[in-house]
Amino acid sequence: MSADKNKSASGVIPITIDDVHFEAPAKEMTGQALRDLPKPSVPASRDLWLDIPGPKDDELIRPDVVYTIKPGSHYYTAPSTINPGSR
Repeated sequence: MSADKNKSASGVIPITIDDVHFEAPAKEMTGQALRDLPKPSVPASRDLWLDIPGPKDDELIRPDVVYTIKPGSHYYTAPSTINPGSR
């Protein structure tokens, strides 16, 4: 029996985006594929970030980059542009 190297034993990898549980279908995905997991997709006006525990900076997920997805990873979105003082 041959296992696809991009899938976990169960075929999916559990992750969260904005505290909502999702199942990533592969161990390697583009940032755009991650953005497309929620329905509707994460809009272009928001950035997708990987929450890195500890003192390290969180990682900005870029649409055109391939990422290795780890079970239990937490992602969150934030406005792409923050304009302090504007109303």
